[in-house]
Amino acid sequence: MSTAKTALLLAALTALFMAIGAMIGGQSGMVIAFMMAAGMNAFAYWNSDKMVLSMYGAQQVDRHSAPGLVAIVERLTARAGMPMPKVFVIDSPQPNAFATGRDPEHASVAATTGLLDSLSPEEVEGVMAHELAHVKNRDTLIMTITATFAGAIGMLANMFAFSSMFGGHRDEEEGGGGLGLIGGIVMMVVAPMAAMLVQMAISRTREYAADAEGARICGNPLWLASALDRLEQTAHAIPNPVAERSPATAHMFIVNPLHGGAMDNLFSTHPAMDNRVAALRAMAAEMGMTWGVRAERQTAPTGPWGGTRRRGPWG
Repeated sequence: MSTAKTALLLAALTALFMAIGAMIGGQSGMVIAFMMAAGMNAFAYWNSDKMVLSMYGAQQVDRHSAPGLVAIVERLTARAGMPMPKVFVIDSPQPNAFATGRDPEHASVAATTGLLDSLSPEEVEGVMAHELAHVKNRDTLIMTITATFAGAIGMLANMFAFSSMFGGHRDEEEGGGGLGLIGGIVMMVVAPMAAMLVQMAISRTREYAADAEGARICGNPLWLASALDRLEQTAHAIPNPVAERSPATAHMFIVNPLHGGAMDNLFSTHPAMDNRVAALRAMAAEMGMTWGVRAERQTAPTGPWGGTRRRGPWG
C-alpha cells in the first residue's frame, strides 16, 4: 500500500482509539488515548514484527539448520531483486506461512513445520514467493501494525464496557455522563468490529495482489495454485491454538488459520480459495501453461528445508 493510504489507515485507527478514550474519560480520556495511540504507533513500527514472531514461537534458521528452505528464499529474493529477509520456522502442524517487517530491508518470512512437511519443494517455493510479494509490495508493515491496533482496540473497548456496566463514567464537565449498560455492550461489539473490517478490507485486496506478484517471482503460477489448493484442504482441519487466542493476527497468514474462515464475504479475512486458484490458473493460461498434474504429485514432499522428518524437521 502507498504511504498515503498507510497514513490514512493509521489515522483512522488512531481516531477510533481516541473516540473510545473519550467515551471512557471525556476530554482527558481522549488525550490519554491519543498519547497511548502515538506510543503504540511508534512501538508497533519498530517492534510489531518481533512481537508476532515471538507470539508464534518462530525460530530463525540459516543455511546450516535449514539449507533447502533458505536456498529457496535466496533464489526467490535474487529473482525479485530484493534484500534477503530473515527466515523463520514455526513448530506447528497447521500448514501456513506469513511475512512481517516494516520494510524489505527489515523483513522476515516464516513457514510452519506443517507446511514444510506437506508441500512439495515447488509448492513451498510458490508460498514463499507469495510472502516475499507481500514484502516487496510493503504490505507487511500495515498488516502487523493493524494486528497490533486491532487487539488494542478490542482491549480498550472491553475496558469501556466494564466501566459502563459497573459504575464507571466520564467526567460530567468534560463530556457528559456515561452511556451505561447498553452503551457498554454496544461499544464492546462495535469498536472491535470496526477494526476487524479494516483488517479484512486490507487483507482481501492484498492477497490477490500478492498471489499475482508471487506467481511472477517464482515463475510458475501453478506452483502457488497447487499449494493453495492443498492448504485449503488441510489448514482449516488442523487447529492453530495461538491464532485462535489472537485472531487479530489471522489476516497475516497465506490462508486463514482460524476455523470457518473460507467464505468470500464481508466478514472473511481472506478471499475464497476457489477465486484465488482460478485467478492463478487464468494467469498460467495467459503464460501458455496448462493445468495438468498437480505440483505436489510431480515431486514428493521430501523436506524442502533440507532436513529429516524427526522432531524439529528443519534441523
